[in-house]
Amino acid sequence: MAYTTINKSADYFNTKLWTGNSDATRNITGVGFQPDFTWVKNRSLASDHRVHDAVRGANKGLVPNGNDAEDSSTTAVKSFLSDGIQIGNEQSFNRNGDNHVGWFWKANGAGSSNTDGTITSTVSANQTAGFSIVKWTGNNTGGATVGHGLGAVPQMIIFRNYSIAEDWTVYHHKLSNNNHKLDLNGTGGQANVTNPYMENTTPTSSLITLGDHQRTNGSGNSIIAYCFVEKTGYSKFGSVNGNGNNDGPFVYTGFAPSFVLYKKYNAAGDWYFVDNKRPGYNNNNKRLYANTNQAEETYDLINLYSNGFKLTNSTHTYTNDSAGTYMYMAFGQSLVGSNNVPCTA
Repeated sequence: MAYTTINKSADYFNTKLWTGNSDATRNITGVGFQPDFTWVKNRSLASDHRVHDAVRGANKGLVPNGNDAEDSSTTAVKSFLSDGIQIGNEQSFNRNGDNHVGWFWKANGAGSSNTDGTITSTVSANQTAGFSIVKWTGNNTGGATVGHGLGAVPQMIIFRNYSIAEDWTVYHHKLSNNNHKLDLNGTGGQANVTNPYMENTTPTSSLITLGDHQRTNGSGNSIIAYCFVEKTGYSKFGSVNGNGNNDGPFVYTGFAPSFVLYKKYNAAGDWYFVDNKRPGYNNNNKRLYANTNQAEETYDLINLYSNGFKLTNSTHTYTNDSAGTYMYMAFGQSLVGSNNVPCTA
């Protein structure tokens, strides 16, 4: 097992389930911390995903499966609480009788000014957990830089120009090069960007280099980025080759995964969520797509174990194709913490 300095992963990431009741104001508590980034999906209904963060403001939502500009809605997230979120009766969050899921991450509040780059950014960084939220105004200048505040090189970054209708852009360190990207709201495989979005430059321990693409650096546009650094025994951002067999490849993470997002990236494929809170996460997974508004489905995808996960399905080329290569982000809990102390889940 991988040792970790994060003895309680639920202090930094957690999944919460609830049933909607259509109340105009409702507190969803039991998260375990004040979240700074939340991703919510109505599991029962074909309804858009919604993400909210503390840097842009609690009530300002974005749709990961779409390309709409930012919207402000008091019927969605009203505020971040010390132990969760306050929501309204928007159907993605609180439709009466429907099942909902929320994934929550802790950064560092509303953020502060960061002048490490040529563009001043607002950064909410949690170096312990390897997660930061970064906001800046684009200048359409290739080679511009912004600080991300993590003190280590990010393995994965999710970008969004939220001033305009635009696609989501995902950087992952396992893609072929730094000009390749994935669209979070699409199914396409990795694509080379002719107009560089990261100037073909690997992020450093302090900076993200930007191209002149409007997705990451549109002139006068507001950009948000969610940045992730791997932490031993808590998070991992890697890749795995499929084998086209029901007894698929095992991915060692060094911790018991509580959340996995993965996608085939050498060809077309959907983005899939699996977590350990929704029933049936082994053998009959409750599958959600990140890139569509589809309701939850029962489908065998991956099995979660005490030290990793295994791809299990051979009938779908998007999930375990023998010619497929899959990237993933995973969060969870190591069995052994610092100084050989058993972890608390």
